[in-house]
Amino acid sequence: MSRTPASDAFPRADDADIAPVVRFEDVGVRYGRAPETLRDISLALMPGSFHFVTGPSGAGKSTLLKLMYLAMRPSRGLVSLFGRDTATLPRKALPAMRRRIGVVYQEYRLLDHVSAFDNVALPLRIARLRPASYAADVAELLTWVGLGRKFNALPPTLAGGEKQRLAIARAVVNRPDLLIADEPTGNIDHEMGLRILRLLVELNRLGATVVVASHDQDLVARSGMPVMRLEGGRLTGVDAGTRP
Repeated sequence: MSRTPASDAFPRADDADIAPVVRFEDVGVRYGRAPETLRDISLALMPGSFHFVTGPSGAGKSTLLKLMYLAMRPSRGLVSLFGRDTATLPRKALPAMRRRIGVVYQEYRLLDHVSAFDNVALPLRIARLRPASYAADVAELLTWVGLGRKFNALPPTLAGGEKQRLAIARAVVNRPDLLIADEPTGNIDHEMGLRILRLLVELNRLGATVVVASHDQDLVARSGMPVMRLEGGRLTGVDAGTRP
């Protein structure tokens, strides 16, 4: 069932009883003794929302996403996911939390020595599910992203857009509540970028909260989705965007 994505990053009064999927409160990140990469970041992303993160190189976009998918912790401030403070989350609770998050990495991170099918199935195998329980779902997902004839293909034989769609399929095979994509259209042509955007929008309509870091201003403008802008490590604003 399709849904209209939320139009901003901050909860409205009538959302008070709904916990944000992601909440940052006065978050700062520092690497060693260098100046803070992120400074005083506060935001709340509601369930079913879709946001782009934009900004120049070095603005802190990738660092922001890493905090969201638990690849790192802040130097200060509060990061909570699904209503739980990540700083106090017991180690044994981390695997279950991570299974609620799908990540599309900028460099794909595919396993070159196994098939497209097995790359997508990997999160399910790690979860120790039986192949018979998920084989049909993986096949359906590969078909949905346009790789229905590439089940047995190895990643090195795929084009850039195919690798990106394969990475998206792997990220969503667990039906995550939060999908995070770091420059998912950075290494593909404009037409394929639009196809990737349509896939991400459809996943959002199916219920996932989606956060996408992108340099592609035309793609961002075409989407009509809200934009969070990072400049010098600070969140400078949220723009609802305009549809073409």
